[in-house]
Amino acid sequence: MSEQVSILVVDDEERIRRLLKMYLEREGYEVEEAVDGDEALEKALASDFDCLLLDIMMPGMDGVEVCTKLREEKMTPVIMLTAKGEEANRVQGFEAGADDYIVKPFSPREVVLRVKAILRRSVAYASVEPGAPKDLVVFPHLMIDHDAHRVTAEGKEVNLTPKEYELLYFLAKTPDKVFDREQLLKEVWHYEFFGDLRTVDTHVKRLREKLTRVSPKAAKMIVTVWGVGYKFEAGNE
Repeated sequence: MSEQVSILVVDDEERIRRLLKMYLEREGYEVEEAVDGDEALEKALASDFDCLLLDIMMPGMDGVEVCTKLREEKMTPVIMLTAKGEEANRVQGFEAGADDYIVKPFSPREVVLRVKAILRRSVAYASVEPGAPKDLVVFPHLMIDHDAHRVTAEGKEVNLTPKEYELLYFLAKTPDKVFDREQLLKEVWHYEFFGDLRTVDTHVKRLREKLTRVSPKAAKMIVTVWGVGYKFEAGNE
């Protein structure tokens, strides 16, 4: 990564901002802070951050609202910070377009690892050399250009968050294979010993909604296998 990675840490608790900033700066990242939702949204729209660490519960504009408004203009990866008892808010966060969440109290080291995982994937999407063979996944109603991290349905571009894209690509590259939620958490979210299975359901729901706006036929390719999980069905009309 030639340019320094910039991360926006948003939390109304100063001690949490300082702790995260200290650990992230040790990794060589440039860190900015925001104390509330209004400041966070203003900074996130004004600058191209590589990742946002965004607390859900804040006075004024909360993290869900910030993420919703941000997604209207940018696909910046967002990791939500949530208190242990805020399960409903975590679901709202995913529905607003968050890519991941971390439950408080958290290990700062875990936060660093989650940030690194998102950054690795972002760099991989952006590091294709000009003239390299295209990595395309093509179906009648849907095309995924993995080199460009671009999805089109019926020729129209579909704007997805990084995690929505990863989920779609993972399913589509092995059509007709059924994956249970635990497998998807492991392969897409890289969770082996923790993670909420409803994370998968929420992302599938959002993915279908976004595809439906452009191509209902493409959306129907993501098939629920009741009692098991999900699969990508190439021939589904």
